[in-house]
Amino acid sequence: MPTHPDMTTDRAPGVLDTLQHQVAVFARRAEQTRLGGVGRVHNSMDRAAYLLLNRLDQEGPMGVKALAAGMGIDSSTVTRQVAPLVDTGLVKRTSHPEDGRAVVLQLSPRGKGRLEEVRASRRELMALVTEGWSEEERDLFCTLLTRFNAALSDIHTLPPVAPAAPAS
Repeated sequence: MPTHPDMTTDRAPGVLDTLQHQVAVFARRAEQTRLGGVGRVHNSMDRAAYLLLNRLDQEGPMGVKALAAGMGIDSSTVTRQVAPLVDTGLVKRTSHPEDGRAVVLQLSPRGKGRLEEVRASRRELMALVTEGWSEEERDLFCTLLTRFNAALSDIHTLPPVAPAAPAS
């Protein structure tokens, strides 16, 4: 199994071509629907907002640096993405209890409600999309997609590989 994107693989190019194409189609479809649910444009949510709200919901209040580290992005990106969530009242920004200079981000009650609306709508969409699937197929798809996302994440955290020296 390759441990870096620059490494070659012995897998058939046809399967890898199909896989990369289907991932691209999935990304387009996800953006088209914003995974807001069927006919529910009002329940769509920007991907960055959803991921930030979801993390705050799952892990509780945290600072910008911790949120950025947990999401694998830099602090300036989190700060930029959180600003509209604070402006719309979905996230509360407070001072750290021990260090008044540090900022703590917390999901507001309004944010929790909005996140639940979006989750419910997305569950409905996932049920519709996988309507003809067995529970085993849904479980397998979740397992493989989780594994795929973890592998992508691992690849993005690898240090760059130096170019190979020319053979003499």
